[in-house]
Parts: sequence; structure tokens; C-alpha cells
Amino acid sequence: MSNIEPPPPLSLPPPNQRGGCLTALMTGFGVLMLLPGLCALLFGGMSVFEDGRIASDIAPLVFLGLVVGIGGVALIWAAIKGRNAPTHPGT
Repeated sequence: MSNIEPPPPLSLPPPNQRGGCLTALMTGFGVLMLLPGLCALLFGGMSVFEDGRIASDIAPLVFLGLVVGIGGVALIWAAIKGRNAPTHPGT
């Protein structure tokens, strides 16, 4: 009989591990996405204090800016939260 050894098991990287460059890019784009949200708060607030209500011609832009700003917050949160090292049971 021949002495055949089985191949070593493949070692795959943990699925939650991400490089620092991707985290920095996600955080940078998240900060850039915060700027339209800040403008929406600024111009929407100025419009409310000026007339007592948001003017109908800028209301969609204020809403869009707020949605983009919320997306920026979510992107920053995902970049920071996803950077944590995965926990290995048994170590």
C-alpha cells in the first residue's frame, strides 16, 4: 500500500475582516455625504424661521439633503462598526 497523506485544510480569512484603506474611504465618503445634510438643515431652518413653514419649492431639496446626510451617518457607522475584530469562540 502507498502512504498517501490528505491535503492540508484550506484556511479562509474571517468574513468580517476588512482593511484599513476601505474603512478610511468609507469614513471619508460618509463625511462628504454629511455636507448636504448640513446644508439641508441650514436652509430648511432658515426657511422655517423666515416664513413659519418650509417653502414648497425647496422642500424636496431639503428632504433629499436630509436623506443623503442620514446615508452619510450610516456609512460612517458601518465603517467604524465593521472594523471591530471578529471574536473567535474558544480563543
